[in-house]
Amino acid sequence: MKIHIVTIGKPKLAYAQLGFTDYLARLQRLHDVTVTHLADKYANDSVAILQAAPGYRVALEINGQQLTSPQLADWLAARELAAQPVSFMIGGPDGLPPDVRAKANQQISLGKHTLPHDLAMVVLAEALFRAASIHKGLPYHR
Repeated sequence: MKIHIVTIGKPKLAYAQLGFTDYLARLQRLHDVTVTHLADKYANDSVAILQAAPGYRVALEINGQQLTSPQLADWLAARELAAQPVSFMIGGPDGLPPDVRAKANQQISLGKHTLPHDLAMVVLAEALFRAASIHKGLPYHR
């Protein structure tokens, strides 16, 4: 399965860089994952964000659908069967532009609390790795 993670900016916090890199490497052993870090100046450039996000677009939004880890695993399995790339879009400090949210195929929430976008990258990478592990029957999720 081809997964794209599109973010505004790179993680700036040292612990976020380490966490994101670690979970990304784990996830890349299970799926074909690419990451596009758009420069901060593109935070409100809907065209640039959408161009970087091919296939089925998922906006990470606080008011999006909340999924448990097993539900996310089932969701990813269904997307894999659709044979279409999936792009997860994480906005900058002010979130994604309204028209990007409107053009997303789906909005998913990482929780009801607000996360700094650096931390959202780590949480997303871990959640995707956990979901992929569940789907593949690996012991990571117990």
